Formats: sequence, structure tokens, C-alpha cells
Amino acid sequence: MTTTPFGTRLAEAIDEYGHLCVGLDPHPGMLTDWGLSDDAAGLREFGQRVLEACAGRVGVIKPQVAFYERYGPEGMAVLAETTSSAKEAGLLVIGDAKRGDIGSTMAAYAEAWLNPANAFSVDALTVSPYLGFGSLGPAIKAAQDYGAGLFVLGLTSNPEGAEVQLAAAGETGAASAEQGKETVAGSVIAQAAAVNGAPERLGGIGLVIGATTVQLAAEHGIDLSVGRPPILAPGYGAQGATAAQIRTGFAGAWDQVLVNSSRGILSAGPGVSDLVSSVASSRADLD
Repeated sequence: MTTTPFGTRLAEAIDEYGHLCVGLDPHPGMLTDWGLSDDAAGLREFGQRVLEACAGRVGVIKPQVAFYERYGPEGMAVLAETTSSAKEAGLLVIGDAKRGDIGSTMAAYAEAWLNPANAFSVDALTVSPYLGFGSLGPAIKAAQDYGAGLFVLGLTSNPEGAEVQLAAAGETGAASAEQGKETVAGSVIAQAAAVNGAPERLGGIGLVIGATTVQLAAEHGIDLSVGRPPILAPGYGAQGATAAQIRTGFAGAWDQVLVNSSRGILSAGPGVSDLVSSVASSRADLD
């Protein structure tokens, strides 16, 4: 079963709607701020308002799965509904679940999230390579079979990430690689590029590169443009990165970048018109 490859669909969305991706992070405090109940009903209303504000104005949304899992089966049912509604509205959906495991378990995660026949199916899924990049093999195969995408954690913005990501590849313990040695993150990024080959515009295997940590790529000799991976860049707005800093940081890879904004957009709620204004402002700032 195949469809138009994710990289092609994402490139078209960026061309039409720009670089903004809106994150759906319905944590309890956000629901309370919006005057919504801290349950599945509040979760559903939250999603409906965000989708109304985003449809026809941005190309991509990114639900944070943890905030739906928190409500048990009812929450996951809302996630499935929200995902389905988003697709019907023409939005691409990135499931931010950061799945990572080995063998048949990874294959099961991939089927759950990437097979279009399943209720949770998304256009792309965030995954963790830190059981070894090869552990992502079943997810890569599923993504290729279904025309879906993956966003592989590369250089994340959390301070603890450097302990692993900037260690010398093949070694342990060091918080940063020695001069001239390839980092773990560099190895991951190179292997993702190899899977993509040489796509005309964007590959299907992307990367998560924090907007506040992108400078580490240049510092460690990592070329983010090789293999044309789509890049999901959290950290804009509420986390401190400005549009100018992001464009400069990603430089030659800028046309591959999808900039996520969650709190920066959602804090404008609960009114749909205010969310629409926030989306428009962010789009103009980035583009």
C-alpha cells in the first residue's frame, strides 16, 4: 500500500502555507486557562478550536500524544477523532510520540501509527534512535510502505540531550566529542540521510533539531542539507528562539524546516479568532 510520499506532501504544504507547524499540547493548565474541563470533553473541545483556527491557514499540526494518553482510552479516542478531523480539513498530522524499541515491538508501534487503516494513523511520527539507528528499521520500512514519514530525534533542545547526542560515536561517557570525532547525533543524521538518498525536494525520513540547539550542527561539522531530510524545529517563541535566529541557524537547510509553535500559539486562546490572529502573526514572522 503506497500513497504520495510524505516528503512530497510536506514540501507542497510548506510551499502553500509556509514553515509554521502548530503543536497541540493540551496540558491541564492550558485546558484550565481556556475554561475547559480537565477530561476528554475538554480535550475534544480544545482540539476542535485549534483545528478551526488552523485549517486553511497552516499545513501541519503536531499533537503531543502524552497529553492524550493521560486521559486513558477516552483521551486516545479523542486523539483519533482529532487526527481524522485534521486530515479531512487538509492538514498533515505529525504524531509526537517519540516511539523507540526493537524488532517486533518497533514494528507494532509503526503499524499502530503509520498504517492508514488504523485509528491512530498519522502522516509522520517522531521516533527515538537511541537504541541504535538500526532499531528504527521496522519503522523506516513501514514509512516507506505507507508513504508516511518519520522525524528522528537528532539534536534536541533539552539540556540533558548533550550527554548522549554529543558523545563521540562508538564511545560512552563524554558529554562532548573530541575535536574531529563524529558525534552520536552526527552518526544518526548521516544514517537518516543515507536512507533518503538524493530526493528532489524532501525525503521521508526527517530529523528533530531544536531551534535553540541548531548551532551545534555547524560546531560539530554536521551538514543538515545532505539527503534533504525534513526538519522539525521546536523552540520558537515561548522557548526563546526568534524567527531571525532560526533562519540564520538553519542557513542552507531553511527550505527543509518546519518550525513548531505550541504555547506561543495556544496562549492566545481560547477564542478561535484570537488563535487565528496568532497563527497569522507567526506565519508572517517566519516567512
